[in-house]
Amino acid sequence: MTSNRREFLKIAGASTLALLAPAILCPARTRGNLSAAEQKSSLLHPLTAKRWALAVDHAKCSADCTDCITACHRIHNVPDFHNPKDEIKWIWTEPFSAVFPGENHPYQGQAVQKMRLPVLCNHCANPPCVRVCPTKATFQRRDGIVMMDYHRCIGCRLCMAACPYGARSMNYRDPRPFIAGINPDFPTRTKGVVEKCNFCEERLARGLRPACVDACKQKALVFGDVENPQAEVRQLIEKRFNLRRRANLGTKPQIYYIL
Repeated sequence: MTSNRREFLKIAGASTLALLAPAILCPARTRGNLSAAEQKSSLLHPLTAKRWALAVDHAKCSADCTDCITACHRIHNVPDFHNPKDEIKWIWTEPFSAVFPGENHPYQGQAVQKMRLPVLCNHCANPPCVRVCPTKATFQRRDGIVMMDYHRCIGCRLCMAACPYGARSMNYRDPRPFIAGINPDFPTRTKGVVEKCNFCEERLARGLRPACVDACKQKALVFGDVENPQAEVRQLIEKRFNLRRRANLGTKPQIYYIL
């Protein structure tokens, strides 16, 4: 080997090490735009459960707070069409009368009538949406999360018709131009696709809790393994009176409202 060739290989090797060193020594730079806390959490093991569930403690939930909605929609690239007809919702609020129509009576006090509750996909243990989907675009994981495969969805909307909670939205228009700031860490959708809350399964895989739970300053949202007797969500629903939406339908919803 000539001296010129040796010098060339030395220079090439040194240049390669110089380029790789920042990624090797500073792996946090490769984790996108995560906050410091999220970067630290993302090094942990994925969060797992036998069955995930969410409890909403209404006593701690501020009526005018929308932090959970803002966080969820920002992270998941939910478009804002500025038009109720085309609205896409993963989490939103409804009055008590709409959330629990079977619990209404003419003598309810003003506090109950004015009550607004956050609503989202109930990730039912017996989800009717999964049964009716002809392409298996919507399916259920072993931990109970009801998922959407956007590539399989053909926009037939049978899942929307089967869901008794109105938890699914259809993209009748291309949503991408209506996303304020696209989060590159989560896929955008296309026209003709149905979408909904996914319990932040992509965050659970990185050891992070759902975005709505982390965003709630009042700690009104409690998330965890309902099959674990030691979990906070399990202890909360055991000790406090709670309701589930239209539980009489046999869907076994996993969103519990502490009232």
